[in-house]
Amino acid sequence: MNHDLFDADQADHFPPTPAAAQARLAAVRPGEYARTRNHLDGAVTRLSPYITHGFLSLPQVLQAVHARHPLDAQHKFVFELGWRAYFHHVWQHRGAAIFESLHQGVLPDAAYARELPADIAAGCTGLPVIDRAVHELHATGWLHNHARMWLASYVVHLRKVHWRTGADWLYGHLLDGDLASNHLSWQWVAGTGSHKPYLFNAENVARYAPAPWHSPSSVIDTDYDTLERMAASTRPVLQSKSHASPEERVPSLWTVPPETPSSGDLRAAFDAVHAQALQGREVQLLHPWSLGAAPQPSALRLGVCIADFHAVWPWSARRWQFVITRLRAQCEQLWWVDAATLRAALAGAAAVHGVADPHLQPWLQGLALQAAPRLFAEPAQPCHSFSKYWQKVSRGVFAAASPSQ
Repeated sequence: MNHDLFDADQADHFPPTPAAAQARLAAVRPGEYARTRNHLDGAVTRLSPYITHGFLSLPQVLQAVHARHPLDAQHKFVFELGWRAYFHHVWQHRGAAIFESLHQGVLPDAAYARELPADIAAGCTGLPVIDRAVHELHATGWLHNHARMWLASYVVHLRKVHWRTGADWLYGHLLDGDLASNHLSWQWVAGTGSHKPYLFNAENVARYAPAPWHSPSSVIDTDYDTLERMAASTRPVLQSKSHASPEERVPSLWTVPPETPSSGDLRAAFDAVHAQALQGREVQLLHPWSLGAAPQPSALRLGVCIADFHAVWPWSARRWQFVITRLRAQCEQLWWVDAATLRAALAGAAAVHGVADPHLQPWLQGLALQAAPRLFAEPAQPCHSFSKYWQKVSRGVFAAASPSQ
């Protein structure tokens, strides 16, 4: 099987349409979510790909759920939305510093490897909980948050791989990959963004995961004191026996869109003729983080994938397909273009409308794009912990989210 080509049989997991996003939103049951969210088969929302890529904003999600199921600021569902907002708060104030350890973790950074082992990437470590997580990631582009924590903890604390290596790898494969949420979550697990590392054992897996994920008689079938000693050791801890070969090809991460029948050769879609077409026109700029934007009347709808960004942050074929399918449905033109060429082309436009996103901020500076809606009124000063952030923002959480009277 060619893992680099999009598997159409998996397309129904997350159809890239506003209707699918609204259906997910309508299905949210916050009471069941609060009771079962830690279980892999619990009532989690699976809204994250639609939030990351701009089909839904955090205020829209909160307002829609609160209108059907009145919530208070301490509800687990609200709390989790708050974590996502907090990670973006940290990114706003720390910038590129979130891609380095915020402070030292269990071991110095130099103690960790900077290359992901092949058996982890292929999902054939011999540890069922890890291999199941990787196979689900490859098959769907999504993982339950508990599975992400287990995977990150295993990569960092047992295999001694630097959190940044694991975070970059997971980001590229996740349909909901968000640089702030993903990389700061890995730092939280690693202990470089939290007071202590996150560790887990076989008992924890058995409590929250279906039977095929259980990992008795494995390296994690031990107590937490032993796990802490493993985490503090510089020696990688391996599972004794692997059940498959790491030679199986794993999905690639692409710095350019893969050429599939539905995506076409996006890289050939831009030329000088297209740039001239913007002269004197109103332009609605659409990008991978604004896939739910409503059409702007009278504006040419221009979809862009910024080559500069993807040279740094490659994506799986599945994620490319998710994004490109929606952009083609939205846009009159779709460009694969470097930031400098795009800015030069837009300079001739009569007006440029669009939504800003921090993923593209370094490359789209100077364009007067609309700020994305915020869940809270953001504190002017940075908050260095979620608890401090929550104290400042939670009292006003429903100011803009209460249903109309």
